[in-house]
Amino acid sequence: MKLSNMLITTLREVPAEAELPSHKLMLRSGMMRKMASGIYNYMPLGLKTLKKVEDIVRDEMNKAGAQEFLASALIPAELWQESGRWGVFGPEMFRLNDRNERQFCLGPTHEEVFTDIARAVIKSYKQLPLNLYQIQTKYRDERRPRFGVMRSKEFTMKDAYSFDKDYEGLDVTYNKMYKAYTNIFERCGVDCSAVEADSGAMGGSGSAEFMVKSEYGEDEVVFCDCCNYAANMEKAPSTPQKAEEEEIKGLEKVETPDAKTIEELIKFFNITPEKFAKTLIYKADDKVVAVMVRGDREVNETKVTNAVGGAVEFELADEKTVKEATSAEIGFAGPIGIKVDFLLVDEEVANMYNFIVGANETGYHYTNVNYGRDFEGTVGDFRNVTSEDKCPKCGESLTIARGIEVGHIFKLGTKYSESMNAVFSDEDGKKKPLIMGCYGIGINRTMASIIEQHHDENGIVWPLSVAPYHVIVIPAVSKNEEQMKAAEDIYNSLKELGVEVLLDDRKERAGVKFKDADLIGIPMRVTVGRMISEGKVEFKLRSSDEVEEMELSCVIDRVKEEFEKNSIKL
Repeated sequence: MKLSNMLITTLREVPAEAELPSHKLMLRSGMMRKMASGIYNYMPLGLKTLKKVEDIVRDEMNKAGAQEFLASALIPAELWQESGRWGVFGPEMFRLNDRNERQFCLGPTHEEVFTDIARAVIKSYKQLPLNLYQIQTKYRDERRPRFGVMRSKEFTMKDAYSFDKDYEGLDVTYNKMYKAYTNIFERCGVDCSAVEADSGAMGGSGSAEFMVKSEYGEDEVVFCDCCNYAANMEKAPSTPQKAEEEEIKGLEKVETPDAKTIEELIKFFNITPEKFAKTLIYKADDKVVAVMVRGDREVNETKVTNAVGGAVEFELADEKTVKEATSAEIGFAGPIGIKVDFLLVDEEVANMYNFIVGANETGYHYTNVNYGRDFEGTVGDFRNVTSEDKCPKCGESLTIARGIEVGHIFKLGTKYSESMNAVFSDEDGKKKPLIMGCYGIGINRTMASIIEQHHDENGIVWPLSVAPYHVIVIPAVSKNEEQMKAAEDIYNSLKELGVEVLLDDRKERAGVKFKDADLIGIPMRVTVGRMISEGKVEFKLRSSDEVEEMELSCVIDRVKEEFEKNSIKL
């Protein structure tokens, strides 16, 4: 393709709303253009890379035995009502009515649709296992779209759903998908880690996220420095720290008029935060939930949500709700006599001795409080992991880093097949629910994650496997006939070889062409300049500062060499 004919507009200035390098560079390089908050149009360059990511995903899914098809993005409400998720998925779902007032949604995910297809088609164990996938647009009404395509209202996703006759079969399919995902991200040039994850609204018994480390990531990921353990903060279990045993003392109420926060209480009592148990109050839909954690710990809201059976709306309680539950102002909540639907007690608190809590009376706290004697509740792990905790696998140190989720695989089990009566006949003729798995990859997110890991101060540095074009040929002076002829000869020869190549035939200065080539991130650059009179050109890799001078006749072999290094066939 000749650049003079391409629909491309590069930007010199960084767009004001862009925060992530990928967001900035996708806009600056003309890969996409913003249409509205969280909605983007992909321009020719961006679409080419997006399609290459799709092709890699498609290739690996096909190799793993999955079959591609395409479901409708418009889903009738009845399917979601069958599964029980119509009222659970929340305000992120785009809902609409047709002219006959029948309810629909724009698919944020497709578990119900695939389950509906499976129950209509699969009748016998002889048809199993089956793995179906699609690459399609999803829609979610994000409250706060941000980071470009990392969190947008419309995005392209590969979602696959597997159907097996038993859990042993599901394990086999799950492992195949795990391997396929590992291959996909490796081929895309993405360095990511598979981490244990919470299944969230999708449900299921087990799941793993494929996370790209990034300081801008919205998720916190816990890594072990010594073994292969990794988990999303939402899922990561925290090893409880044992409190030193003490003789149990008598309960006392102490006036604390100017001490509400843990910091203020530490000063008031002149003791460490490990001697306090703070009580936080949440609203989970129409329920009120109190959660107790040690004074120096943070509540893990995902663990809490799971403990109360899930919730569409989950947030810290307002002042009115706190007063109704505690009969006190905010800052004096405690477990003794609290009026809530759930009292969740972190296991560390349950094993503390003679600790301090709010007295549910403004200006007062209790000292020498002990679980079991003074109050009871549901005991569990309701706290966030910290870097001071130990690995649950090997007991060594943990590291916490931010990450971007690019893929997620779930063992759904029978969550959807039972609610939607998707059954098959086994070897004995008995009806059994299909055992399901779910496997998603964000195509746009993967593209953005590649840029996050492959860029420099000059622009994108695309891996050869996903670059919109492999080579850009630049005549330094377009009006120089000798340079233009040589550049066109190289351009045509590469095209005949099957190389995707750009010819920058614009009547621009060489410096402008070089800047645009670097910004767009084309992996190989061939410059035809003054040395063409000697039969020589310059060859440069985008990933290197080195410029190679070579004979014109060597260019094709040099390009082939790069394809061989990257194990890409022409």
